[in-house]
Amino acid sequence: MKTESAADVVDDTVLFRVEGRTGVVTLNRPRALNALTRPMVVRIDAALAAWAEDPAVEQVLIRGAGERGLCAGGDIRAIHDDAKAGNTASAAFWADEYRLNARIARYPKPYVALMDGIVMGGGVGVSAHGSVRIVTERSRVAMPETGIGFVPDVGGTHLLARAPGELGTHLALTGTAVGAADALLCGLADHFVPAERLPELTAALARTPVHEVLPRFTTGPGDGVLAGARAWIDHCYAAGTVEEIVERLLGQDDPAAAEAARTILAKSPTALKVTLAAVRRAAGLGTLERVLVQEFRVSCNALASPDLVEGIRAQVVDKDRTPRWSPATLAEVGDAEVRRFFAPLGEGRELRLP
Repeated sequence: MKTESAADVVDDTVLFRVEGRTGVVTLNRPRALNALTRPMVVRIDAALAAWAEDPAVEQVLIRGAGERGLCAGGDIRAIHDDAKAGNTASAAFWADEYRLNARIARYPKPYVALMDGIVMGGGVGVSAHGSVRIVTERSRVAMPETGIGFVPDVGGTHLLARAPGELGTHLALTGTAVGAADALLCGLADHFVPAERLPELTAALARTPVHEVLPRFTTGPGDGVLAGARAWIDHCYAAGTVEEIVERLLGQDDPAAAEAARTILAKSPTALKVTLAAVRRAAGLGTLERVLVQEFRVSCNALASPDLVEGIRAQVVDKDRTPRWSPATLAEVGDAEVRRFFAPLGEGRELRLP
């Protein structure tokens, strides 16, 4: 069994070890729901690069410390402070993070993600691009960025654009967290394993290739919510604008559609319109890499939007849950403002992927 040497360990926020044939990554900030920092991202990327060339490592497993979840996303308080100060540290973080997402998607060995508990934002980025994605009855998977004045990133718009029908648009705009069955339906995960069996599965992976051992642990996830809502979701979210989507939702007889409309109307109007455009553009871009380049532009341009600072303030810093969006209504967000988020960043600032 190999572990990092003491000289290699900068901190203990992410742990690495080789257990038998498996390289194991453990996100280790349980009090912060294993939220990602830039040093964590850099170290994970370096470990994956090394293990890809190591014949002793046949597969990789990523998991979260603690009982609450794999990862709740990036360190958004740090993003808030950076955006408020007008700095560019967040752009550097996103560049490293999106490169990691791309590496995971094209990883040459099985990449097993235990998507147990809360898996949101950046947590989706380090798991849902993997080749073996496992959810449990405790899984809550979401891209909730519109609620903080931001737009789904880490390849999230790529994943959501490929979900059946308009399910991805629904999840992108509302930020709804889904359970195991719906994560499987939307293509965000591949397999269901009961949470109580994860330790046994992890131990078995030290001895056996994942595709040989996994059938012994998988079972049915039970019923989800979204399959029975496809009729109104596909009809409403096929509309051309966020305003029309809301109008269609309010016109449905299903109380869940009205609830979705209320949820959307509580989000940042600017983020909603940019998110709808981003998901629809992602559908035509094809590769994850091309989508990540688009998302990097959107994320960097969002740093200049007042809603990002305000949304994080309201949800995370002050926790008053009463963001004051600017502009305050969907009608006030024009097409030119939406296009600004997709504008090129300029020479030397674009995301470059290998």
